[in-house]
Amino acid sequence: MIEDDMSEPETQAPPAPAPWKVLIVDDDVDVHVVTKFSLSNAHFMGKRLSFLHAYSGEEALAVLRSHDDVALVLLDVIMETADAGLKVARRIRDELRNPLVRIVLRTGQPGQALEHSIILDYDINDFWCKTDLTTRKLFTTVIASLRGYHSLYEAQQRIGRAEAELRALREPVEQALDALRTGHGWSGDVPLDGSGTPVRLQAAPGADPGQFTVTGCLPPQRAV
Repeated sequence: MIEDDMSEPETQAPPAPAPWKVLIVDDDVDVHVVTKFSLSNAHFMGKRLSFLHAYSGEEALAVLRSHDDVALVLLDVIMETADAGLKVARRIRDELRNPLVRIVLRTGQPGQALEHSIILDYDINDFWCKTDLTTRKLFTTVIASLRGYHSLYEAQQRIGRAEAELRALREPVEQALDALRTGHGWSGDVPLDGSGTPVRLQAAPGADPGQFTVTGCLPPQRAV
């Protein structure tokens, strides 16, 4: 039996990139609904937004403990207390040790509580009165916050890679020095650049205290 129509194998689409996580913190349900609707079509760097919700300061901190990759917190100032949002902002930095997440304070009270003092005294990234935060301004604020988060995240990753490379270089050198101090020889691989290519070194103690000799070579090249 011959079939003329051969079914094509289905090709799987590449997985979508993980969305930007935005945490909305407000005790007013309507604020959550309006904020999510206003940003429902927002994209940045090819990634959509995913929304998490909290209705009190303690709920917000619990969400942040469970999701360490939240990029932005839209944080109401007045919730269970008149300064609940301010306390959350401080605890995010001091207690959760999270310097990356961007914090945008929002308040329904125009001219509330010395706005300049809040900006100076708390590690926040923006402060808006809800009546002034139009859809366009909200979109601009969110995108600017995500851009700042992305820049800080990339910088943190580069620092982490540099620290790992430094440890990879320092550990064998310290092992060699410890061996030489006790009058023993040492041999091993030491990465000397960011490419990860190791140099094979041999260290041997000299005839006099404090003297030693080091010889080395590149590993043989693999056939391509």
